[in-house]
Amino acid sequence: MADKREVDDETGTETTGHEWDGIKELDTPLPKWWLWTFYGTVVWGLGYTIFFPAWPMVTEATAGILGHTVRGEVHEEIAAAAEAQTIYTDRIAALEIAEVASDAELARFSQAGGAAVFRNFCSQCHGAGAAGVQAAGYPNLRDDAWLWGGTLEDIEYTLRHGIRYDGDDDTRYSEMPAFGELEILTKQQISVTADYVLSLSGQGEASPEALTEGETIYVENCAACHGDNGEGLPELGAPNISDAIWLYGGTKEKIIETITYSRAGVMPAWSGRLTDAQIKQAAIYVHSLGGGE
Repeated sequence: MADKREVDDETGTETTGHEWDGIKELDTPLPKWWLWTFYGTVVWGLGYTIFFPAWPMVTEATAGILGHTVRGEVHEEIAAAAEAQTIYTDRIAALEIAEVASDAELARFSQAGGAAVFRNFCSQCHGAGAAGVQAAGYPNLRDDAWLWGGTLEDIEYTLRHGIRYDGDDDTRYSEMPAFGELEILTKQQISVTADYVLSLSGQGEASPEALTEGETIYVENCAACHGDNGEGLPELGAPNISDAIWLYGGTKEKIIETITYSRAGVMPAWSGRLTDAQIKQAAIYVHSLGGGE
């Protein structure tokens, strides 16, 4: 490679002085249009960093003179969409939920809006398809088993005030004694009671003697809430235990665990987090999934 610069005879252009295998590199200047375009991008880039968020800092980026953000733009679009929907949401908020459901136009709007509310706030526990997660005690909203009733009004109340939620004085609340942990019943008594409970839905293979003993214990300790035949009392949040639908699992081992330690699931109260219209829309959507009373 040579260092001497010279003028190429064919083009009249000075070389860079570099040569490889007899091929000399010409020192051809960049086109003026390319240079001005490049200078323009430099000026644009500097201007952008001044007017818009650009440089990352320790906890946030520089805000820029205009204070514009994509997040702010999205919030503006959401606010505009919400404003456009007030023709429906104001009416929904003002009416009783049964009146909303009986109005074809509002019912269609509520179905769509309620589905969106459910996906954003409820699906994390109840699942995208509302089938629940039995192992974690999140109920299936598609069946007809309701701890606190499945009417539109019942579902709306549950959404509004939650279950065992400390932040709401009107929350749903029920309490089943931990019969084993509190030593109210022995392990053997709990075992035969579980046998009898299983028999209420036609399950289990316990002996007649175990079922007789289990029935006696059930009548003395459980029937006041769950009913003589295990049909449950929605007013107390006591589940129907004769339908083979189980919130925490229906094997004998799971039932023994429930009787021994009790259960105490919690659901947030959505009043104050969601608007009245959103709560009614969500209730109408959940009610429509197939299990509403």
